[in-house]
Amino acid sequence: MGRLFGTNGVRGVVNKDLTTEVVLNLAAAAGSLLGEKIAVGMDGRTSSPMLKDAAVSGLLSVGCTVHDTGTLPTPTLQHAVKSLSLDGGIMVTASHNPPQFNGMKVVAGDGVEASRQMEAEIEELYFGGGPPLRPWNGIGRTTKLEALEAYKEAVLSHVERETLREARLRVALDPGNGVASLAAPAVAEDLGCAVSTINAEIDGRFPGRESEPRPDNLDGIRALVKASGADVGVAFDGDGDRAIFVDERGEVHWGDRSFALVAKDFLARNPGEAVATPVSSSRMIEDVVEAGGGKVVWTRVGSVDVSRLMVAEGIRLGGEENGGIMYGPHQSVRDGAMTMALVLGIMAAEEKPLSALLAELPEYAQMKDRVPCPEKLKLKALEALRGSVEAPRVETVDGLKLWYPDGSWILIRPSGTEPIFRLYAEARKKGRVAALVEEHKKLVEEVVGSLG
Repeated sequence: MGRLFGTNGVRGVVNKDLTTEVVLNLAAAAGSLLGEKIAVGMDGRTSSPMLKDAAVSGLLSVGCTVHDTGTLPTPTLQHAVKSLSLDGGIMVTASHNPPQFNGMKVVAGDGVEASRQMEAEIEELYFGGGPPLRPWNGIGRTTKLEALEAYKEAVLSHVERETLREARLRVALDPGNGVASLAAPAVAEDLGCAVSTINAEIDGRFPGRESEPRPDNLDGIRALVKASGADVGVAFDGDGDRAIFVDERGEVHWGDRSFALVAKDFLARNPGEAVATPVSSSRMIEDVVEAGGGKVVWTRVGSVDVSRLMVAEGIRLGGEENGGIMYGPHQSVRDGAMTMALVLGIMAAEEKPLSALLAELPEYAQMKDRVPCPEKLKLKALEALRGSVEAPRVETVDGLKLWYPDGSWILIRPSGTEPIFRLYAEARKKGRVAALVEEHKKLVEEVVGSLG
């Protein structure tokens, strides 16, 4: 697999890139660095039991005590690690990837995914032959751990339960045949919501829809919202750490809008606080945060980078445009059920439909594109682009983000997972955003071509 960790954990095609041997040795390396007490969980993929057993074996081989949490959402495992003062955790999941994939997320003792530095240390140990194994009388042991109930109670503690129960919201949920079905419906019901579901049976083949909730594959939840007369629909990814919302009219809203809604409410209650988000996020986030007297702190693309910055700088809210929101008072990681509860709480308190709440946010036209680029040329191409572009404001946190006086911007960054440059652009008008992408796509193609 080469470099193991990507933007978020280790992922690969099962029994091709990701074998039991890889998982066993990777878990042994991670466990030897994390500490003695390690929680292990898995999502509902068909290969997860096999790979979880391999992870447990690797941990036992280096003397860890393994707390087996079984099948559960990723944020539930993370909550257990932090609340029980464990030394770390391993979640067997490939998040939103297709069913032939699986992977591992390594969680540090604070409940947040391992830092980039720790990922590098794990890789170094893995590729260096692995940690020393314990003798027969030093092998670790396993114990069962029930984590769901404590997690659900923790989520509920961060919203006004009585206000929500009085609102009697009707909620349609689509866990996408993933493990969010173990937490989200129960949380919504406990908040007094009338809940209807689609794709709520855990099935690692993901027969209902693709595991990643996107506007183009959410026709099922849109239809359920309309048929059931729901006030809101919520779709989750495979391991339950992201949530995408559908308003009462059946319109799907991408994650930057739900994040902006949560940020607006958070700053109304906590004026002046900082909010962390990747450089790929919408200008809308900056508009909303500045209107609330706060400040946006830009990060590299990737939830690990957002979460780790939140921990390092004491920032209590972070989020991504893909539906991942990190609510620090609960835990500084993406959490789909927590995100759902926060949005439901806003709807109940404001006594407005979701469409009306989102209509109050700034509007921008967005566009994405890509340019092929061999891995070996990415750094050279990025350096060449730095000398070829001009803009009044340039961010270099992750690639190049160029800001213009009319509020438009374009981000040009090398992908961390594919041999391409990604382009993200945003402007007030569609014509302007299309022109930005066309101009800079041509520039990137010329630079890559000149190097290749």
